Amino acid sequence: MTDIEYLSVVLPALLAIFASFVVSSSAGLGGSLFLVPSLALLIGGKEGIALAALLLAGNNVAKVLAYRQTLPFRKAAMVVVAVTIGAALGASVLVAAPSSVVGVSIIVSIGASFLVERREVAVMARVFSPVLAFAAGATSGFSGSSGPLKGIAIRNLRLDRRHFVGAASLASLSGDAAKSLVFARESLLTQQSLVIFVAAVPIMAAGTLTGRRLNSRTGEVRFAALFWLVMSGYCVRLGLGAF
Repeated sequence: MTDIEYLSVVLPALLAIFASFVVSSSAGLGGSLFLVPSLALLIGGKEGIALAALLLAGNNVAKVLAYRQTLPFRKAAMVVVAVTIGAALGASVLVAAPSSVVGVSIIVSIGASFLVERREVAVMARVFSPVLAFAAGATSGFSGSSGPLKGIAIRNLRLDRRHFVGAASLASLSGDAAKSLVFARESLLTQQSLVIFVAAVPIMAAGTLTGRRLNSRTGEVRFAALFWLVMSGYCVRLGLGAF
């Protein structure tokens, strides 16, 4: 690969990484919405998912530090554990289910959860949350994207916007770390991927701080709108993949 060809992969990857980190830090999730398909297109499917997991794990370290004062350890504990177990199992099989089936089921669950939130069925939401979290980790393991189900699971905890991002950061860090360990064991990352990861380290800080600034300037109503906008983005992406 020539230097020009190399840069034609690395530079677009870094732009996608920065965009995903800003969205992830401001909304609490949504990073994989941009990152996974971009990296899959640039470096291939399995390696793209593996690199995205490593990058998002690193980004979530930055998010945990940035939101360290609003980390709801106790409330988010069940979600974090469920996401981690699901992610490890999902990563081990990677392609355990047809993407079309996964996509349709996630879209249906998002719609159902939206109706639950509108009707404020709080008890059902809290009981349903760990189940969604486990499914989020599992789908993340073989599709690279846990955002929809994980977002709904954490949304059901009824947290304010800063504690929501804190909870999402804890769950994402744990799940992405579990996936990265599995992918590292399977040697899915090449030298090019490691170069992109190293180059992205300073971008993690810049994207996280930019996203936190946006989050701090957003009210609860606007944050809810941002959340469902990100969820809609996931639905569009999954729908395109399914059909």
